[in-house]
Amino acid sequence: MPALAPDVQALVMIPTYNEAENLPQLVEQVLAEPGGFGAVVVDDNSPDGTGALADKLAEEHPGRVFVVHRLTERGRGTAGIAGFRRALEMGVPYLLEMDADFSHDPHDLPRLLRMCQDGADISAGSRYVPGGKQIERSFYRELISIGSNLVYRLILGTGVRDISGGFKCYRREAMAVLNWDRFFSYGYSIGMETVFRQERMGLRIVEIPITFADRRFGLSKFRLREGLLCLWVSLRLVAVLGRG
Repeated sequence: MPALAPDVQALVMIPTYNEAENLPQLVEQVLAEPGGFGAVVVDDNSPDGTGALADKLAEEHPGRVFVVHRLTERGRGTAGIAGFRRALEMGVPYLLEMDADFSHDPHDLPRLLRMCQDGADISAGSRYVPGGKQIERSFYRELISIGSNLVYRLILGTGVRDISGGFKCYRREAMAVLNWDRFFSYGYSIGMETVFRQERMGLRIVEIPITFADRRFGLSKFRLREGLLCLWVSLRLVAVLGRG
């Protein structure tokens, strides 16, 4: 594995499954953003060739793009843990996460990074703070998103408004203190569980407004089952850690 390029200060963890239409353009945009960004792509053995494309990007950008291939495991949660573990091994001071489908705008990465550089332990892109919004979504999907996020917040007693979001920046120390082996999540609830545990540790979390858009290419991986798993994880977290 090539060494980290000396000017890379932040690695963006990008989990993928069948994202061949999105990944090359996304990674190029991530690397082009000011701030010294690299990428860790975690591919769950995508049948559409996403993993091979990720390897090609790593060859084209040595020291800036790294790939984790998972041949048997699948799921947003365990993929995130695998990606963050690889990023921590690389020794960068800042770790970020974003979706591979352009629902998160790469142009927001420097804003998230800047907040952590200015003292936040975690900066979270939020749809639900003033200035944040969702676009190009059906009324039904937006209603489900708002309602489910509210339910999770009420159960957890958290002050984080977009608790279910997956677009964040973390100081290295904020991730290194987590014990991944004790996590409950293996799906989309990973973002919620991560930030709730960090909130309970007293880490400083700052939310900044973002615009969340539906994917342009490919199919959404989110299913009703994932929403129910998020609900189960939130109840489990309260049972073990108590409300915030």
